Amino acid sequence: MKWLWTFGGRAFGYRDGDDLWTYDGRHVGRFAGDEVYGPSGTYLGELLNDRLITNLSKASWPGAGFAPHGRRGGYAKYADYAGYVMYAGYQDFPKLEKT
Repeated sequence: MKWLWTFGGRAFGYRDGDDLWTYDGRHVGRFAGDEVYGPSGTYLGELLNDRLITNLSKASWPGAGFAPHGRRGGYAKYADYAGYVMYAGYQDFPKLEKT
């Protein structure tokens, strides 16, 4: 299990194998290499410098959909970090924690 933050510095959750979980225990994504796709196969973002970020040019890329696992017990949210300067053509990873 590896804890992850967004490029903007927000504590998001963790990676467990190829699955992305929010800190409150919801299975919201699956990794294909460094890219993350949602349950419907929509591109959510990727890992860049060990942070979650969304490449706008990949927004229409389809991926394999999946049925999310059931909810897990949550963890206390880690502290946020200072954000990195956003690259051109990118935006911060979506706020999926509370959806």
